[in-house]
Amino acid sequence: MLEILRKIVQEVSAAPDLDSVLDLIVRRIQRAMRTQMCSVYLFNTKKQRYILMATQGLNKDAVGTVSLSASEGIVGLVGQRAEPINLEDAAKHPAFIYLPGTGEERFHSFLGVPIIHQRDVLGVLVVQQKERRRFDENEEAFLVTVSAQLAGVIAHAEATGSIQDVSGSRRGAVIESRFEGVSAAPGVAIGPAVVMAPPADLNAVPDKPATDIEAEIALFVRALESVRHDIRVVGRTLSKRLRTEEQALFDVYLRMLDDNALAGEVVDKIRLGNWAQGALREVIKAHIREFDAMDDPYLRERATDIRDLGRRVLAYMQEAAPKQINYPDNTILVADELTPAMLGEVPTEKLAGLVSVHGSGNSHAAILARSLGIPTVMGVLDLPYTQIEARVLILDGYSGRVYVNPSDEIQQVYRDIMREDSEVAAGLEQLRDKAAETSDGYNMPLWANTGLDIDVKRALERGAEGIGLYRTEIPFMIRDFFPSEQEQLQTYRSQLAAFAPRPVTMRTLDIGGDKALPYFPIKEENPFLGWRGIRVTLDHPEIFLVQVRAMLRANEGLGNLRIMLPMVTSVHEVDEANRMIDRAVNELREEGHITERPPVGVMVEVPAAVYQVRRFARRVDFISVGSNDLTQYLLAVDRNNPRVAGLYAPYHPSVLRALEYIAEEAHKENVQVSICGEMASDPCGAILLMAMGYDVLSMNSTNIPRVKSAIRGITHVRACGLLSQVRGMDDAEEIHLLLRNTLQELGLGQLSRPTLPR
Repeated sequence: MLEILRKIVQEVSAAPDLDSVLDLIVRRIQRAMRTQMCSVYLFNTKKQRYILMATQGLNKDAVGTVSLSASEGIVGLVGQRAEPINLEDAAKHPAFIYLPGTGEERFHSFLGVPIIHQRDVLGVLVVQQKERRRFDENEEAFLVTVSAQLAGVIAHAEATGSIQDVSGSRRGAVIESRFEGVSAAPGVAIGPAVVMAPPADLNAVPDKPATDIEAEIALFVRALESVRHDIRVVGRTLSKRLRTEEQALFDVYLRMLDDNALAGEVVDKIRLGNWAQGALREVIKAHIREFDAMDDPYLRERATDIRDLGRRVLAYMQEAAPKQINYPDNTILVADELTPAMLGEVPTEKLAGLVSVHGSGNSHAAILARSLGIPTVMGVLDLPYTQIEARVLILDGYSGRVYVNPSDEIQQVYRDIMREDSEVAAGLEQLRDKAAETSDGYNMPLWANTGLDIDVKRALERGAEGIGLYRTEIPFMIRDFFPSEQEQLQTYRSQLAAFAPRPVTMRTLDIGGDKALPYFPIKEENPFLGWRGIRVTLDHPEIFLVQVRAMLRANEGLGNLRIMLPMVTSVHEVDEANRMIDRAVNELREEGHITERPPVGVMVEVPAAVYQVRRFARRVDFISVGSNDLTQYLLAVDRNNPRVAGLYAPYHPSVLRALEYIAEEAHKENVQVSICGEMASDPCGAILLMAMGYDVLSMNSTNIPRVKSAIRGITHVRACGLLSQVRGMDDAEEIHLLLRNTLQELGLGQLSRPTLPR
């Protein structure tokens, strides 16, 4: 069954449209399961009906015409329950409804499984047989697996308009679709998609209409001839070192590129309207899938040859193609994996938002997007990005959603949110030089999180009173090798000098997990539980000492440096790091530098650290909570995984209790406690953290005005009362709702995350 499933998946991937996919599915399943009938019903949301879209075994004339309401028949029951139904004799089931004209009266046994995508039932996959019997567990598992594969294909087809509307309208009638990702930078953007592909990556080439068919063909022919020339040159170069039969391999390559083979198929695709790169991708991928599906190992390996040829031709086409891209107003840049270089190619005034199929909120591009204030969604794994060029998107950077082909109604909802965001931002500018002080006189210092020079400028513009987290790994991530002590000194000096005499908290190198250096790769099965943070730098004292020396030298004459240690789990790590910092201080003094030992603190990011806060506090000068990592470790949820991002709940009672406990324990040792995670940047979260007793809140500078406004609009007494209420609550969403409602009562509802469509 596994081999059959593999072939079905490959064939489905190669099918040109949804109709072909559905027809292929029913034929292959009928053959694989040796049933007399297999059918697919898709759910039409407008009509609220399941419509027969493909069948092998029923009357073909019934396709597209026969339908059931959402509550009718066993098919409707499968959809309602969202689980398989396996019957020995369907006609005896109370929900059975006979569908005239289908010919189903011949069948008795019934197995139906729902086709589900992101919790929505898209349709039902059914098999039946004439004999009365229950399908066994293996058959049921096989059908469930196929339906899971089919769900993604249907969702893609709806988003790109390749689905045949089940009401009978023409192909290309697009349907509004929603895709879930991870919020990387807040805000909303509405605009056309511009898909950017990395060089010579066939999988990333988008479909685009050919504006000049003959020019596209000419471009392809020139690239083809260049590849033929390369192959001939290589063949001649190696001719003396190869046997005759090995030299023949180059002739095979050349024959593949013949006009009657791959080349002819590409030209045909171009004449049908796809641009040259898209046509090449279609043909090459189709041939790769054909070879991959073959039983013979030798023939399967030919897929590698086809892939290599495709990349070579694509590289020449991309090199010869005009580099100038016409970016429309409000461009939403879409890529398989966004890079900072891609952002730099789009004119700033044209760029409205960013979408990345892969990548996390800690990628270089995401960090840069937050610094620039560009709404961004990462990890939209199901998005059919190669097929949405020029389609209108809504990018919801608050919830991590992307809408393709949004309706006028939902566009208006989001335009209202954008207008409200602009009005709020304009109204908050006047708070820059005012303190974050409650109406009953409680002062709450607000610091900024930084990583790039532009972050410092924005933090100062928004009235930050210090830097609670400077991510020193970012200068490491944007280089091809470890920066020298002198290079680090210059980088750190600019941060310290810009904020002097206000404090600047520099976190020592925090790599691992989802933050990798290209020149220092860390390959692990589970990187978030692996070699990261302080574990790496203590194992490499040469890296740690150089960085600390650079920080200390940069601090000379300024005196506003604070050093923070990430991912600490034991007092042994703190003691060892302290010894190395002392060593660096002594070395520099011996070299003639006037160096003072700065305050040193630790980050509480893992559950083990929560219960050692007092022990840490006796060894350091301050405690800082990294609430993002702490939340994901407490809840066992990877916040960068869109499949489980909905389970990442900063207001989960266990998270709130841990945060309150940390503040209490730190204060028992009279040590300052701060927090530098995303929770501090939410006005609702900031009010709770203030009530818990946190001494400093550090956040992305964009959020400082909102948080300041919330603190100035509430009394400390009211905030403490809210915390008391929250302590008795059990549900994260209910807690968040209480906090949002409180802001509404205080006339501050515009500061909380907007209420968004579900």
